[in-house]
Amino acid sequence: MEEVCLNSEPLFDESDEVDVEGNSSVAEHDLESLNSQPNNSPLPTVGLEFDSFDEVYNFYNIYAKEQGFGIRVSNSWFRLKKKERYRAKLSCSSAGFKKKSEANNPRPETRTGCPAMIVIRMVESNRWRIVEVELQHNHQVSPQSKRFYKSHKKMIVEASKSQPPSEPVTEVHTIKLYRTTVMDVDYNGYSNFEESRDTNFDKLKYLELREGDASAIYNYFCRMKLTDPNFFYLFDIDDDGHLKNVFWADSRSRIAYNYFNDIVTIDTTCLANKYEIPLISFVGVNHHGHSVLLGCGFLGHESVDYFVWIFKAWLQCMLGHPPHVVITDQCKPLQIAVAQVFPHARHCYSLQYIMQRVPEKLGGLQGYEEIRRQLYNAVYESLKIVEFESSWADMIKCHGLVDNKWLQTLYKDRHLWVPVYLKDAFFIGLIPTKENEGLTAFFDGYVHKHTSFKEFVDKYDLVLHRKHLKEAMADLESRNVSFELKTRCNFEVQLAKVYTKEIFQKFQSEVEGMYSCFNTRQVSVNGSIITYVVKERVEVEGNEKGVKSFEVLYETTELDIRCICSLFNYKGYLCRHALNVLNYNGIEEIPSRYILHRWRRDFKQMFNQFHVYDNVDSHNPVPLYTRLFNSALPVLEVGAQSQEHYMVALKELEELLGKFDIEDNNIM
Repeated sequence: MEEVCLNSEPLFDESDEVDVEGNSSVAEHDLESLNSQPNNSPLPTVGLEFDSFDEVYNFYNIYAKEQGFGIRVSNSWFRLKKKERYRAKLSCSSAGFKKKSEANNPRPETRTGCPAMIVIRMVESNRWRIVEVELQHNHQVSPQSKRFYKSHKKMIVEASKSQPPSEPVTEVHTIKLYRTTVMDVDYNGYSNFEESRDTNFDKLKYLELREGDASAIYNYFCRMKLTDPNFFYLFDIDDDGHLKNVFWADSRSRIAYNYFNDIVTIDTTCLANKYEIPLISFVGVNHHGHSVLLGCGFLGHESVDYFVWIFKAWLQCMLGHPPHVVITDQCKPLQIAVAQVFPHARHCYSLQYIMQRVPEKLGGLQGYEEIRRQLYNAVYESLKIVEFESSWADMIKCHGLVDNKWLQTLYKDRHLWVPVYLKDAFFIGLIPTKENEGLTAFFDGYVHKHTSFKEFVDKYDLVLHRKHLKEAMADLESRNVSFELKTRCNFEVQLAKVYTKEIFQKFQSEVEGMYSCFNTRQVSVNGSIITYVVKERVEVEGNEKGVKSFEVLYETTELDIRCICSLFNYKGYLCRHALNVLNYNGIEEIPSRYILHRWRRDFKQMFNQFHVYDNVDSHNPVPLYTRLFNSALPVLEVGAQSQEHYMVALKELEELLGKFDIEDNNIM
């Protein structure tokens, strides 16, 4: 298995440089590495990176041989002090013109001043990047040409001297990733998998790419790599050159995780429903309660090893910081992989996914509607574990479901998905507390069963743009709009000044719900802890009303309060029952510990103030970018509030960029 990280790096310092004209010595290249690769190399593209100068030379030489022309190093630039090459130009062998010879029988001119070339440059980590490309020649080139150029002969001579390697020599990582995804495509554009399938496999264990898919993915990553300096992606390739898995995350996703890393949902809906694209998404919740993308991937096979690879890729992308809670679909390989990669995280199954499968799994049973009603009652209405156990047992016994395999599995794993077992963890809205509640999938409406890889990549930027626009509009509305108050309660007035609009409206419904609660009474005292019972009128069946009792524990010295409904753990704000008890005790403001910072309208600014970055690695662009982005965010937030603020911010930023130019000139 080959694991490759292709991240954009800042440009190298260019001080003390001198231009050297002419050819430079180039290491000889092994013919085996050329012959081990299939034909039809990818085109040289701006942004491709290589581990060494020799590798980029070898890549361009392979491409040239397949197209039917030779190459040479026409220019090199070196640092004067270190005598280290940091830039070079590889040209077609017909580039330029020979100097006029005074010999009696000068050789005929073979050069044509051909413009075809690539310019490469050393970047940080001593990698080489293509920064300029010209593919057009001013003379005939043909892949069918039998002519051997000098650059090709070098490989043949070197190959004859060297011993065959014990393992196949692979080409530059970036190129191999692209090439291997299309190497098995036959003339009709569909992958010719039958010939290359391992007879021991019961299913293909690599990505099935159609015509145009590979180039769409490759071109998108190249484009993002150039425009987004913090873009991250990894490829997983097997020993036969098949693309097994892909993972990527842009800078916005990486920054978002910096803010919202408490809980992550790993969405495998496309895998479970056998979509054409095996999409896996890492999704969090932002300060508006909206889903936010934290990374994406394509998975070649649903097995533990594959899940482990993509989880590790995501964790590497997020600088090794795991979430506190991980929510996944009910899947054994997923469970094992999560335990391996996130051993200290609380792992839960998605209640939303499970309840969506009820019609499919139980819809054919006699008495389905009553089974469904009892199941939902056990899951959503149980306040204590004993209540759930009793309701579940009654459902199984009443309908003779003791042999139902799906229900058996659900019951065995009940501690992973039933809310009453999950009261000791924070879920900030990702655990539904009633029917038809929960976040919609991040790509809902954009991905269907037959969406191809190419279609998805084409839509991907549009989806992210709309999501980012939605968040920006929500930020603007939360800052500039005064919320309508529906009661005279001090709690509502207090948090109207703090929460984002979406979260305030959810909390506001709890304040309004206080008026459906009655008969708050003290039932026991244990030192400073008082137990109350709050009764609430609730909807039972249709429009019928019933009365339900809720126990609330109140600690008088620290103002600690907990309700048996656990809404604070599930949603991140206090419930109506707890608010009633606070009000009963004359508390006019909600204690600060129950006002989560992540729901505040100024959360990002506060986050940057309280998270000071010491000992930032100046040689690693990722933390530098993250730190600068976080520091600049308040400028963006305030600058977008008005035209006047915008003009001031724009002027200052332009002046700052001018200072960078002056500093660069001083260095040179």
